[in-house]
Amino acid sequence: MSLMGIDVGTTRCKVAVYDDSGGCLATADSEYNISRPQPSQAELDAQKIWLLIKETIVDTVAGGIAAIKHDPIRSLAVASLGEATVPVTHDRRILSPSLLNSDSRGEEYLPELYSSLEEKWLYRINGNVLGNHYSLTKLLWIRDHWPDVYRQTYKFLHWGPFVSFMLGAKPAVDYSLANRSLLFDINKKNWSEEIIQKTGLDKSKLPEIVEPGQAIGTVDEKLASELGLSPNVTIAAGAHDQCANALGCGVINEGDAMCGMGTVTCISPVFRERKEASLMMSRGLNTEHHAVPGRFVSFIYNQGGCLLKWFCDSFLAEERQQIEEDGGNIYEMIISEMPENPSSVIVLPHFDVTGPPEFITDSSGVIIGLKLDTQRGDILKGILEGSIYYLRECVESLPGAGIHIEQCRAVGGGSMSDEWVQLCADILGLPFIRPTIREAGTLGAAMLGGLGKSTFRSASEAVRSMVKDQDTFQPDMVKHQRYEQNYRRYKRVWPLMKDFLTQDKT
Repeated sequence: MSLMGIDVGTTRCKVAVYDDSGGCLATADSEYNISRPQPSQAELDAQKIWLLIKETIVDTVAGGIAAIKHDPIRSLAVASLGEATVPVTHDRRILSPSLLNSDSRGEEYLPELYSSLEEKWLYRINGNVLGNHYSLTKLLWIRDHWPDVYRQTYKFLHWGPFVSFMLGAKPAVDYSLANRSLLFDINKKNWSEEIIQKTGLDKSKLPEIVEPGQAIGTVDEKLASELGLSPNVTIAAGAHDQCANALGCGVINEGDAMCGMGTVTCISPVFRERKEASLMMSRGLNTEHHAVPGRFVSFIYNQGGCLLKWFCDSFLAEERQQIEEDGGNIYEMIISEMPENPSSVIVLPHFDVTGPPEFITDSSGVIIGLKLDTQRGDILKGILEGSIYYLRECVESLPGAGIHIEQCRAVGGGSMSDEWVQLCADILGLPFIRPTIREAGTLGAAMLGGLGKSTFRSASEAVRSMVKDQDTFQPDMVKHQRYEQNYRRYKRVWPLMKDFLTQDKT
């Protein structure tokens, strides 16, 4: 049999079909745009994107028709972006756009919530600290500003559960996505009666909570015919895309970590027991259920691929056009210009809002050490080094919270670059393993679908069957020592420049 995995992101949907040994039989993807009706607002047109997702499923099935006919699709699951929800009616009508985590709507509720939801109390229940990027404030905003939408809503569904529901499943959300609402009790694995009561939201509008990989229905018969699927395809509960990525690259055991090298670089370590709240909070670390039972993950992240894109868009636009017309790749070309030794420049990677531990919103990127003989390859390498130095500070703080990383597995677009992955290994001093399938979100979702169909008895069995390693990048400890001097200089930049960078810029 074959398994379908669907990965719904903020600007792209990917669909892939795999055989039960991890071979990719077919894949397709679609891009869509974020709508910005007003400054500081960001939303997705759920109706248009649902149509695009259906088209992408059709394209995937058509693209692998011969292989899929031989190995019929028996199950699927959906991984998705985290906090955004879609309001739907009982008869599967979409009621409004989906407000993204970057949308400013809901900020007005934070002062009152800060007074009613004590920070450490909230963390002990939910594993996160209060912020406007979670679902909670958006639901309050919809309740008060779109009362007709709120009244008509049968369920508010995160994107993975939304797609599953539209395909024919019951309205159900897994632990990891439920966690992104701030309304989830991570200890009881259910909605928190205490938090919901304090916020005044209607619990009946929230879906049932289930374990990732649990069967939640089958594809609707009429829709299955439209999509090219059989009507008996099992739909299993998916997971938050970061958790599905981790499962899809084999990161399921304590000591392992995923390094997702996309627009943002995100390191997700795995651990078994919840850690003491104050130790996690002081490091800016969240706690979230993994897609694997009995495991938790946390997210260490900051800008990654977006910095490479900014560099190329800003300084290589004309060259990029010519190279791509000739069939080349601008990213491969400029990365090949990076020097062998550590860069002569130091970069503070505060080009946008930063990740843990400080989540800095009012700083700026800084490049130090420019001279007349500085080459563009030096600048780019300094930018990539700075992005990894930022993560290293967080990684080095993990043992104090009782979390340890022994190895990383690299996935995402950035993992295609040998030089970039090796740079991560050398600076962090950790081995990096690169699996054959780099789009681990669809693979992880397909594995959860296999669990829902009992193709696999456990996540460990699914990993053994479907995840294949391609390369291992051992850290060059000689280079690791060479990076130490620059790393020490890097750590001095923010304390020295903080007052200047964060002063009133008006």
